[in-house]
Amino acid sequence: MKKGQIAEGNVTTVEFPNKGIVMTDEGERVIVKNTIPGQRVSFAVNKVRKGKAEGRLLETVKKSPRETADTCRHFGQCGGCTYQSLPYEEQLKIKETQVRGMIEQAIGDACAYEFLPIRHSPRVLAYRNKMEFSFGDEYKDGPLALGMHKRGSFYDIVTVEDCRIVDGDFRAILMATLAYFREQEIFFYHRLRHTGYLRHLLVRKAVKTGEILVDLITTTQDWRNVQEQEPDERAKIEAALLEKQGRCPHAGTVNEEKEKQLLAGWKDVLLALSLEGTLKGVLHTKNDSVADVVKNEGTEVLFGQDYFYEELLGLRFQISPFSFFQTNSLGAEVLYSTAREFILGDNPDMLADKTVYDLYSGTGTIAQMLAPVCKKVVGVEIIEEAVEAAKENAALNHLDNCEFLAGDVLKVLDTIEERPDYIVLDPPRDGIHPKALEKIINYGVDHMIYISCKPTSLARDLEVLLARGYVVDKVQCVDMFPNTVHVETVVKLSLKKDTPKIEVTMEPEEESNYTPQEKATYSKIKEYVKDKYGVNVHTSYIAQVKRMCGLDMGENYNKSKKENPEVKQCPQEKVEYIKDALRHFKLI
Repeated sequence: MKKGQIAEGNVTTVEFPNKGIVMTDEGERVIVKNTIPGQRVSFAVNKVRKGKAEGRLLETVKKSPRETADTCRHFGQCGGCTYQSLPYEEQLKIKETQVRGMIEQAIGDACAYEFLPIRHSPRVLAYRNKMEFSFGDEYKDGPLALGMHKRGSFYDIVTVEDCRIVDGDFRAILMATLAYFREQEIFFYHRLRHTGYLRHLLVRKAVKTGEILVDLITTTQDWRNVQEQEPDERAKIEAALLEKQGRCPHAGTVNEEKEKQLLAGWKDVLLALSLEGTLKGVLHTKNDSVADVVKNEGTEVLFGQDYFYEELLGLRFQISPFSFFQTNSLGAEVLYSTAREFILGDNPDMLADKTVYDLYSGTGTIAQMLAPVCKKVVGVEIIEEAVEAAKENAALNHLDNCEFLAGDVLKVLDTIEERPDYIVLDPPRDGIHPKALEKIINYGVDHMIYISCKPTSLARDLEVLLARGYVVDKVQCVDMFPNTVHVETVVKLSLKKDTPKIEVTMEPEEESNYTPQEKATYSKIKEYVKDKYGVNVHTSYIAQVKRMCGLDMGENYNKSKKENPEVKQCPQEKVEYIKDALRHFKLI
């Protein structure tokens, strides 16, 4: 196949997370994302490398016989739900088959294990307790929109007024907010020009308590279209310097008195809504970063308070706008119950005299779940805000045997004097850093639980654990994200009895050399951009953006041997994609 070619084919299967395997009528194999087994699709080939082709979905020529479920009217346009047209049982079969295949490939015949049936989410619709909606337009220079990114688009926004994965309160708040700012003729933040005011609307609602928190994220610049005003040369230079630093060039130009009136009007609109839940707080957050992410650079309370409460498995949690908390509260109860069942089995007292490490602990949900049945829990989490929330929640639940430490797992492990008897791992999507995994293995605990939100990372780490003497006892998937391609997996591991305990310590200087750059390789950055935005970025583009952001590239990095090499400049659109990746890996 050739790049740019338009072709048709049948989707035979889908590999995790959403890579459809399409066979053309000529027998050629092409990967096309956002497809469903049994569909016939047309696609444009956008990548051919080493005999492997990838294509961009153009149209579903014929639906799959499996597609019998009702869908919301945004399905196919909105980038949120891929499997919504499938009955829920069919969705579960696809996810379970994908994970089982990866686990089987990683384990091979190294050990016998039990693969338990996937556990479903208690709710298939209206299950999310958090949504980050974006302001924009549905097409260039169109009316103000508020919702989700259009599938495959960095700019276009779909107003998801009928979104089914949230309840009616989310939709009412969304549409009331959109109507208000349309009436006020307020501009959204334009991601290329870096001008405009409205950025995101964050809505959180607790399932158990019904409490709601709403946060409007804006820039601090005048909401008039400042791009129409021709800047002088000095202003252009200052704007360029600010953009290089990742800052909006027009920050701080907003009229504070007018903004106060604008936000007061929006707050009153929300308070006038008839909601099933209880509105506990209306907030305003400032964010002048050029990246298209929700970032807190100062939050003020317009009404009520800046937190609300949710309950899980009899525990109570205080949640702020930016606290990490599982987005499916009822599904989280299933996930954590599964982990607890794997740990305790038929012996509820097995941890009574044991110290448990909860690594990558977030806000400490797992730690607090285990605290009542063990001697002590030590949680480690790199995000300081999450650690503070974990401490507050432990006090709220009257748990005095929890210790929470802020920092990178790789480094913090060396500071903990008390060794673990049991380890629970719940790492981010990229899995565990190899050096951190080595330290974890060297504790030689008899049992571990690994909770994964990305089975490809899980499979990679399992290969290392098996090579170092661990065996897999049980595996079970838990569907936390109905209608999407994502799934959680819980694995119980045990150390083989004849495995020698080998203590391996790293030299201090080797540890001190560990930086986020080790994790953010060029291939990882390329992979992140490809997975999120569906485009490829050249290594030279990544290098340009790194230099633009002031990152150390080394004196002769990527230097051409030509005397006067022609350097192609990275398109602005890809600059934003790469900057997003650099922020994801915490480089900027």
